[in-house]
This record gives sequence, structure tokens and C-alpha cells, in this order.
Amino acid sequence: MSNNQPRWCNSSEHSFYTSRRNFLQVGALGTLGLTLGDVLKANAYEAAPSKEGKAKNVINIYLPGGMAHQESFDPKMYAPIEYRGPLGTVKTKIEGAHFSELMKETAKIADKITVVRSMTHGEAAHERGTHNMMTGVRPSPALEYPSFGSVVSHELGPRNNLPPYVAIPGVTANGGTGYLGSAYSPFSLGADPASAGFKVRDLVLPGSVDDKRFATRRSMREAVDAHFSAIEKTDALEGMDTFYQRAYSLISSEKAREAFDIEKENAKLRDEYGRNTAGQRMLLARRLVESGVRFVSMTYGGWDHHDNIKRAMENQMPNFDQAFARLIRDLDERGMLDNTLVFVTSEFGRTPKINATAGRDHWPKVFSIVMAGGGVKRGYIHGSSDATGAEPDQDPLSVSDYSATIYSLIGIDPEKRLMSPGSRPQAIVIDGHVQKDLLA
Repeated sequence: MSNNQPRWCNSSEHSFYTSRRNFLQVGALGTLGLTLGDVLKANAYEAAPSKEGKAKNVINIYLPGGMAHQESFDPKMYAPIEYRGPLGTVKTKIEGAHFSELMKETAKIADKITVVRSMTHGEAAHERGTHNMMTGVRPSPALEYPSFGSVVSHELGPRNNLPPYVAIPGVTANGGTGYLGSAYSPFSLGADPASAGFKVRDLVLPGSVDDKRFATRRSMREAVDAHFSAIEKTDALEGMDTFYQRAYSLISSEKAREAFDIEKENAKLRDEYGRNTAGQRMLLARRLVESGVRFVSMTYGGWDHHDNIKRAMENQMPNFDQAFARLIRDLDERGMLDNTLVFVTSEFGRTPKINATAGRDHWPKVFSIVMAGGGVKRGYIHGSSDATGAEPDQDPLSVSDYSATIYSLIGIDPEKRLMSPGSRPQAIVIDGHVQKDLLA
């Protein structure tokens, strides 16, 4: 059985499924497409075996490229200039803690977050570092592991008629399903919410299809389903009817579509987040978890700053700073922060010493991540790096322990095993332990 073939199909059923789908696309439903059904279908076949934890919602903010810890959450203000770098610092609401001078807004909400200054692993290549931080597992040549979001989709399923896992604007590297198969893929927006006239792919009916025509096509689909179901009485067909029904419901439900409609947000609040990529992505992420999406993964910027790190950070960090601080305050004001886990990660940090082109190179030995809400302490600095930001000095946090902690907060047992191709049980977390110091 291939990774892309749903586990509920044997080869003959899969063949029938394909011809049936093709028939419908050529006929009544060609202009609608069925990608939503593909995303939602898994939940028609498996009951959710896990229960919600303290973190009923999750927002994973991923900063691709490897953000410098020295120019963000762990400045080395007393180190020599070649280690300290070109930026100053700002005091935070955590006693004795400073952030980069470009993080003035985040400094004001530091009493609501946890900063881990001792994250560590051994992967200096982008793709391997990304695998670590998006899956919580070290990469293996033998198996492709699922992302946090796909495991959440598999274990908890949909809520409020919305996809359990959404990627803004699209799935990032290692943000997919791994050995779980395509059924647990994220629903990708296909567009940036900061763009003019933003519309979510698959949620907007084609111009030639109004609501009345859509309802007619839906009835046609149901008639065809009834015909095929009468010919082939199988559990798979009944399940297919279920997940396609969910796809139709998402397209046709005004409430579901409104969850993705950022134009419904107050203009003043949109301004406070920032009318830019960082601001509108984070605002939409909050909107989606508030509506019922369980796990939202979003990316922002490119942080691979080998050259002129001062200019690069000045170009990107202020928008992140404004949006992230407003997101945390917004969640807190709505009474959502205690049950919404937010974490900010990147594949690794940057070298302790500024290089010959005024930048920093890849450095996985120590870097910073941020966690907030969902059962995590407020106003806490976990661990530390040494005086030059080269090694963990206290309380190093491994990828496995980080992963175990994330899953435990969501309500998924870190020791649970899932079935990979060939029906081999695979641990969700490998040799990880929940870090209780991080918990509220």
C-alpha cells in the first residue's frame, strides 16, 4: 500500500473510487473540484482516539531560514562586539530579561509568554533542522515522519465543520503527513491573507456557479452517489459519502466560510496587527482557531541571514514584533490564551560570531523558541545559553523533550504509537520526556 493511498481502500476499492470520482468531475462537479474532500476524508473512517488537553487550539508560527537568537530573544549585551552584534536591547516585563531593540512590543507582553533560550539539536542543514522542528523527530532515511499538525488531525479530527489542520498560506517543508498518508494533509489557503482581494482557494464558487446552481449540482451528486452505492454496498462508499458531505458543508456553510474571511475583522484591529504579511497571517490564525480549527501552521519571512544581519532584521522583525505582541494580547483579551498554545520556532539559530559579511551562519547547538498559553508558564525564561550564545549553559531542551511537551499539552500521549506503512507501530515521540518546568 502506498503512502498516498487511503488506508481504508484495498486495490479494487481504490480503482472504483478513482473511476467514480472521475465520472463526477467530468459530469456535474468538474468546476467545483474535490480537494476539500481529500483533506477531510480521513475523519469519516476513524474515531478520534485522543482527547483534548489544556491546549484546545494550537498556532505554530514558523520562521524559515534560522532566526538569530542573538538578534531576537537572547541578546548578548555584555559580549565583545563581534559576538554581541550590531543591535541594542530593550528591557522586558520579565525581571532582568532583555530582548532585541527591534522587539519593543513583544517586550511589553513578555509577562504572558515563555522564552526557551536553550533549545538544541545537531542538524545544521535547513531541511534537517526543519524536519526536527516541524515533526519533533530527528530525520530518518527509513521513514518520513508526520508533522505536529497532521498528528493532531489524525488524533482529534474536525471540529465545528472546519478542517482540523490549516496551513497559512501553504504547507511548509515537513509540514505534511509523512507516513500517515495524504488524508491528514493541511488545508492550504493558496493565497496570502495580506494580499488585496484575498480569497481562499476552494471556498469560493466559480463565477458561473451561483448558490442555486451549486445546490442543483449537489443534488445531482447525491443522485449519482445513490446509484453507485446501490451497485457497490461497501463501508468505503458510505465513508466517502461522509467526507464529501463535509466538504460540501464547508463550501456551502456561511459560518464556515466566514471563518476564513479576514474582511469580517474590525478595521482598527487589522491595523493593530499590521496590514502586512505578518499581521494578517497571525490575525487569520487567531480567527481560525476561534472558529474551530484545531491546528494552524503559518510561516513568515526568511531568516537565513548570512549577510548584513542588521539590515535584514530591521526589514523583517518590526512587523513580526507588532503582530506577535498583538496576537498574544488579542488571545488574552478574548479569554483564549489559556486554552490556545502558541509556539514560535525556526530550524536553528545563528553562529556566535559575526562573519566577514556582517551576518551569521547556521548554528543548531543552541537557539531560542517561544511558547505561550495552552498550559505554559507566563513570564518565564527557560534555560540559558553561554556568554557568547554558543552552547546551552543551563537546562538544555532537546527536540524530543520539546515534542513530548507539546503533545502532552494538546492531549496526545507522547508515548502513543501510530501505524506506519506495513502496519508497523511508530512512536510519535522518540525518547522524549515532558518538561514540567515549562508548565503552568
